[in-house]
Amino acid sequence: MAISLFSERSLAAASHRPFAAFTRWVAQAKAARARRNALTTMLELDQARLADLGITRADIQAAIKAPRYAGTEHVLNAARARNARL
Repeated sequence: MAISLFSERSLAAASHRPFAAFTRWVAQAKAARARRNALTTMLELDQARLADLGITRADIQAAIKAPRYAGTEHVLNAARARNARL
């Protein structure tokens, strides 16, 4: 069976560099934690400052609850675009 796509690689082929995979996982975990910290800090801003940014507290909470693969920046950008039209 020929494997043609990167996503179709076998697990055995993916595990030949476990240290690199672990390092990548740690970097992703640090980035996710930094995003969560930034979003929770944004929750402390007053309503006028959030309005200047074009988002609401509900938008931030939706970004926090969004799945990791969805990308919090997409949630906030969509909220800004929606609020700009109003």
